[in-house]
Amino acid sequence: MTDLSQFDPNSVGNPNNNIFGLPFSEEESRLVILPIPWEVTVSYNAGTARAPEHVFKASLQVDLFDPEFKDEWKQGYFMRSSDRKILMKSDYLRKEAELYINYIAGGEDVNANKFMCKTLKEVNAGGVLLNEWVYEQTKDLLAAGKLVALLGGDHSTPLGYFKAIAEKHGDFGILQIDAHCDLRVAYENFVYSHASVMYNALKEIPQLKKLVQVGVRDYCEEEWNFINANTDRVTTFFDKDIKERLYEGDSWQQITNQIIDELPANVFISFDIDGLDPKLCPHTGTPVQGGFETEAIFYLFKKIQKSGRRIVGFDLNEIGISQDEWDENVGARCLFKLCNLLVASNPA
Repeated sequence: MTDLSQFDPNSVGNPNNNIFGLPFSEEESRLVILPIPWEVTVSYNAGTARAPEHVFKASLQVDLFDPEFKDEWKQGYFMRSSDRKILMKSDYLRKEAELYINYIAGGEDVNANKFMCKTLKEVNAGGVLLNEWVYEQTKDLLAAGKLVALLGGDHSTPLGYFKAIAEKHGDFGILQIDAHCDLRVAYENFVYSHASVMYNALKEIPQLKKLVQVGVRDYCEEEWNFINANTDRVTTFFDKDIKERLYEGDSWQQITNQIIDELPANVFISFDIDGLDPKLCPHTGTPVQGGFETEAIFYLFKKIQKSGRRIVGFDLNEIGISQDEWDENVGARCLFKLCNLLVASNPA
């Protein structure tokens, strides 16, 4: 076990240490953060594939004292380096996907263009490869007794981890914090699009018993129809409805209790940073006005843990990169809170 007798948690973060300046190796750490440098199918702004390394740098400014989850970090947090092969694959396929998206945006027939047919096939094959890679990495970490956090990358990245969680824990639910439903069927013909991740999860993972979405405010009619046709597995708390209830006198505590009531015993948190007010994440892939303050979401997380439900894992994704490192700073603080929550929810 790491000797912390010479480590000062009140001092400046040491860049020679790991995430948050912590002096743990992977072997010594209870929680391992797996960065996924992938953004092939993003629809608007790019950059999130390189977010993990920027979040790592910003994490050195995060104070380790969390009065709600005091000293959980002492059990060890470690973040792996981004896999360069995955990043290179993402960079290559992202350029291919951009050409394809621009082509279909002009109303062109894909079947009439052999190059575009080949591009679509390559991008979809890349999605399969990424899902399998994430599944194998997370499965191995879970088998080694680690708690696992996934740091994206775009929101397509956690599907393989959902599958590993299902094998490890059986039936579970997903709490999705997001401006979007991500329930589109093969958006832009990309089967494993970031905009299709929850549709794919519900389709491919029978152990996923409930998807509870919070903060959604940008969605299409196809997704609306899917939600209404699958009320046994999907409950969506739309941002507009939440805000109107607050305006008319309901409390966030009341709404939070209703959200929690929809969740099963085992909960996976899938946190797309664009679920927050875009002032907190202006460089995220697809920012949408509205959303939450971080403290509102942290309150929801705390209440889930106090309800007796078990947090079995989480992903944090769609963090943008910026010159002033604001997005990364917010992302690092969300990451620390989620790490503390996951450890606290799984007593050693």
